Amino acid sequence: FTGAYIVPAIPHEILAVGEFVITKNILLMLLFAVLMIVASYSMIKKTKHHQEKVAKKQQFNYPLILIEGIVVGILTGLVGAGGGFLIIPALVILSKLPMKEAVGTSLVIIAAKSLIGFLGENSETPMDYLFLAKVTAFAIFGIFIGMALSKKIDGAKLKPIFGWFVLIMGIYIIIKETILQ
Repeated sequence: FTGAYIVPAIPHEILAVGEFVITKNILLMLLFAVLMIVASYSMIKKTKHHQEKVAKKQQFNYPLILIEGIVVGILTGLVGAGGGFLIIPALVILSKLPMKEAVGTSLVIIAAKSLIGFLGENSETPMDYLFLAKVTAFAIFGIFIGMALSKKIDGAKLKPIFGWFVLIMGIYIIIKETILQ
């Protein structure tokens, strides 16, 4: 929806400051970077309880989950990203999922979104199925590596590491799109 209706409605040139022109692509990348930085803060900051607690019975606020799903869907459709950097913090903070479960859930959500996007693509561009098979094989290989590593990494330590990675990438994108342009 967002990619089909909202993004095409944004003008190509948004603002010109001297010789620097903010185009639609630069604006979307800057929005993406700011969202990454905001999401990273929520992952890095220390909570009152330093260890993740496993609740005996998980309570879900389904209206809140629906709202966060819609917001994340619109934002990721707008910036053209998979959304893991938004989905994971939303699942950890708003749904109170442990980090490892949030990562796994995020991967399932991203896979479903990708499949829907792939099946909905009606492009005239021919599909390179050999390349698609290679990427799929590497992804499956990565899944097995990730499963092995997940047994050795504490979820409470993974949360701030992920947050710092997202923060660094967000800052890099801002620098790349503004200063290194």
